[in-house]
Parts: sequence; structure tokens; C-alpha cells
Amino acid sequence: MRKVERFKVKGPNPLWRMYRTISFLKVAKNFVVIELGRFMPSTRLKHVFYKRGLNMKLGNHVSVAYKAMPDLFYPERITIGNNSIIGYNTTILTHEYLIDEYRIGDVVIGQQTMVGANVTVLPGVTIGENCMIGAGTVVSKDVPDNSLAYGNPMIIKERQNERE
Repeated sequence: MRKVERFKVKGPNPLWRMYRTISFLKVAKNFVVIELGRFMPSTRLKHVFYKRGLNMKLGNHVSVAYKAMPDLFYPERITIGNNSIIGYNTTILTHEYLIDEYRIGDVVIGQQTMVGANVTVLPGVTIGENCMIGAGTVVSKDVPDNSLAYGNPMIIKERQNERE
């Protein structure tokens, strides 16, 4: 089960009234930083940009590929460990708005982990260390250390030692 905080609402869906739950100015600032970062050609510069501009917790040598999309509302709830790669057009969500509630959860991605292209990481998920997430996967639950995860629905297997 994903680790999310749930907030029930009455009346119209919470996305209709999202600025009651998050500051418009914060969303506007995050929008500008994320959109500039998505097209930034230097992973080093993008690393600094996201760390300082969005307060994301990024380890050393984290590479975020072209067009990857960190959460617009709560990017500060994203932690990525040392020497990890976030692939092309990957989306990392820390919030989800439903019809009668919204949910917020931290996303933690361990060290030495590769998240492939076009992956969607849902709120409240932890991806362990030394993992590989296959392209197009919807990460809807925790992935243990030293795992390979792929597909939709997601299949998780223990990684074999490729060096033997």
C-alpha cells in the first residue's frame, strides 16, 4: 500500500478549488522552474536548478533526462539517491486529486537506481537502491532494493548479479 495522507472534501472535486489547498504563487513558480528544467540541456545545471528552485532532495550525480516531469505542486517531497537516473519523459507525482479527496505522499528513489523512459511514479512510493524500472512502467507500489520492475500492471523481480 502506498503511504499517502488523505484529505476528504465536500462539494466540487478538489482540483476545481486547488488553490484552497496550495498557494497559486508556489504553483506558478514551480511551473516556471519545471518547464525551464524540462528543456535544459545540461543535467548538471538541471540538478542545481531543481535542488535550489524546487527544494527537491537530490543526491550527488543524479541525472534527470530531457522532458522528465517532477510534481508541480509538491516537488519538495521527492528524494532521489546518489548516482540515479530519471529517464526521458518520466513523471514523478507526489499528489493526486480524486473526486471526493486529494492525497499527498513522499516519493523516495534510492541510490544507483535507473528509472526508464515514460515511467509514472505515483505518490507515496519508495523505490529501493540498485533498482531498474523498465520503460513505460506505472510504479504503483514500493519496489524493494536490488529489484527489476516493469510493465503495467507492474511486475517485480529480484535482480540477478550482472557481474557474475
